[in-house]
Amino acid sequence: MAENRSSTKPLKLQDHHIIYEDNHLLVINKPAGILVQGDETGDLPLSELAKEYLKAKYDKPGQVFMGVVHRLDRPVSGLVLMAKTSKALTRMNELFRNDKIQKTYLALTQHQPPQSAGRLIHWLVKDEARNVTKAFPNANKGGLQSELSYQLLGREQEYYLLRVNPVTGRPHQIRVQLASQGCPLLGDLKYGARLPLPDKSICLHAYRLAFEHPIQKIPVRLIAPLPEKPVWQLFQTLAADVGEA
Repeated sequence: MAENRSSTKPLKLQDHHIIYEDNHLLVINKPAGILVQGDETGDLPLSELAKEYLKAKYDKPGQVFMGVVHRLDRPVSGLVLMAKTSKALTRMNELFRNDKIQKTYLALTQHQPPQSAGRLIHWLVKDEARNVTKAFPNANKGGLQSELSYQLLGREQEYYLLRVNPVTGRPHQIRVQLASQGCPLLGDLKYGARLPLPDKSICLHAYRLAFEHPIQKIPVRLIAPLPEKPVWQLFQTLAADVGEA
């Protein structure tokens, strides 16, 4: 079962969506509601939109190579890293496998976590038919050990901002692990939120990536501006502090 579709109109990538580009990599600030890769809905995914963007920008004939290094859930926004060459794709996949990419997410919830900071370890089991993941506190048959750390950064009105650093990269990991602490993400009906957001997004944003460039061997550190939605804009100052850390 696919994630709920956003009410967002069909996207055409523009320069303001592009966070970083060189001969090897393309990094996009994905709006919520856009697929990264195609699924049964048949909706145009980000990978194809990226190809269209490059074909138009560089007037490229024929096929354009675009390798997807990692994915975000459809209702999640933020940094998506793609490779423009097969060499870069192979090396970036290796960095992900060896946990050499630092990933920082920002999350909004209406519930304060039981502790202001913590490390969560669960065994996650995904129900593929229902597209839902369950978290177990102990080793479980078929479960994948999953780990993240989080920190409560602040509160504005009735909302709480968390910084989340996943150690593993399991399906729906941040969503289900935070929900297990009584903190479902804002808008995430699948994992216990009370109300949907108007655009059917959830308040999880892939905010920062840091890694060594796979070809140039220089440090790369990227930040994705927060979504231009009122609830996110409440936390602009706190998010800026995370970006400077």
